[in-house]
Amino acid sequence: MAADCDAIVIGAGHNGLVCACYLARAGLDVVLLEKYGSIGGMSNTEEVTLPGYHSDTHAICIQFANFSPVPDELGLAEYGYQLLRPDPCWSHAFPDGQAITVFRDIDRTCQSIARFSQRDAETWRSLYEEFLQHKDAINASLNSPPPSFADQAAQQQAPDGPDHFRLEMQSLRSWCHETFEAEETRCLASAWGVHVGAAPDDVGGGSIACLFSMVVQHFGNNVVKGGMRNLPLSLAGFLEAHNGSIRVDADVKRILIESGRAVGVQLDDGGQIRCRKLIASSAHPRHLVLDLLGEDQVGPTIARKMRLYEVGEPVMVIYLALDRPPEFKAGSPVNQSVYMHPSGHSLEYYSRIFSDARGGLLTEHPFALVCNDVAGDPGRAPAGKGLMKLVVQPLPWHIAGDAAGRIKGTNWDEVKEPFADRVIEQMTRDDIPNLADSIVKRVVHSPVDIARLLPSAVQGTNTHGATLPYQVGAMRPIPELGGYRSPIDNVYLCGAGSHPGPGVTMAPGRNAAQVIYDDLGLTFA
Repeated sequence: MAADCDAIVIGAGHNGLVCACYLARAGLDVVLLEKYGSIGGMSNTEEVTLPGYHSDTHAICIQFANFSPVPDELGLAEYGYQLLRPDPCWSHAFPDGQAITVFRDIDRTCQSIARFSQRDAETWRSLYEEFLQHKDAINASLNSPPPSFADQAAQQQAPDGPDHFRLEMQSLRSWCHETFEAEETRCLASAWGVHVGAAPDDVGGGSIACLFSMVVQHFGNNVVKGGMRNLPLSLAGFLEAHNGSIRVDADVKRILIESGRAVGVQLDDGGQIRCRKLIASSAHPRHLVLDLLGEDQVGPTIARKMRLYEVGEPVMVIYLALDRPPEFKAGSPVNQSVYMHPSGHSLEYYSRIFSDARGGLLTEHPFALVCNDVAGDPGRAPAGKGLMKLVVQPLPWHIAGDAAGRIKGTNWDEVKEPFADRVIEQMTRDDIPNLADSIVKRVVHSPVDIARLLPSAVQGTNTHGATLPYQVGAMRPIPELGGYRSPIDNVYLCGAGSHPGPGVTMAPGRNAAQVIYDDLGLTFA
């Protein structure tokens, strides 16, 4: 049977698109297949609540992607990609109406922190200066395939190697208590741990909180003008301009293997697409290994390891169309922050929500990342209106009960609305007094809803696997697949289940392309 193309890429999230673009740039005939009805995956924008209210369905801000060379290398501005750079970067609010705000101007940030601790303000400045010294090295580590174990060992022999390794292993609690004196500053940094599923006593949480904090201090919480969807749309524009093609509603059932090599895919509707050279997958690595390839192809050892691959805690998303902008108890500049993290005044607040989630309980005082869409891009909603998204995490996948003893039921379809009520009531009481009265439409996606909508959101998660110390770098997702290569020599991983992991970074797709170029004898430039 004649081949239909040179390369097939599975999954049209932003990483799959990035990989496909680089393959097309090399002159390969690329077909990109997406199960969902539109491209974007978790970097999408939809009118979830009401017409005219454009919600970023998952990712809303460009953070680590500010390191990425992809927009310049692919000329994405020509295809509609444009960043807005709102200020402040983010705020952290407490129930008593106090808040810390991080601004693009480091002096203003330090002034905000100094209201709680002058020493912490000086420490924050020192951390930022240290970040600037290491920024180029961080950039290189994100936008290159992960180092081998031998290279990592060599790096630890450098003068600062032991201290760097210690930070990478340090828990959030340890790092925060060692670094800051005010509990409020500790909470400011620790909220970033929630984004990647790091509880205060988890190994490795300290370095995550430090890096996230400094990256956003430096680059800001930038948003894509018109919605995050314009990132995948710009990538699609580049791909199509370089003779690549995209098919949506194309559910890949399995990868076809002949004589130890991938020769194409079979779709759920029975059709086949054949390829001459390779297949790259941005699907969840568990789905790739266990479903698309199967144990017969990868062998029992890899199949067993992928079944044990930890996916992390799921999330719930509450989309809100508002009849006016939110008015935070803390006032300005929190009102102008595109991100707001609310919490109690202690690290024990974070300990409790993770303990509840891991014990199967709906927590009594949930954490919700508050995305104030209109603060970042006023065009997301009609004039004078408000648009918010609350990302509630961590949560249990299997519900054993309610920590407060008030919500009955253990099925997400039954409990999602009562639990969303709890989130809104808490947010209205502690942070946004006008929230409940300003809601004109609410849409709740439980972890189960998210898993139904997106095949890559295994068990309602948004990270393609937990970012644990033994599931990062060359060990992500597992050591045998840690360099973007699968057990089938022309099947590659190019999604967030590979280094450097989740979030909008564009790095897994580009890094995988570098590996593919090398295997094909091409020069990546």
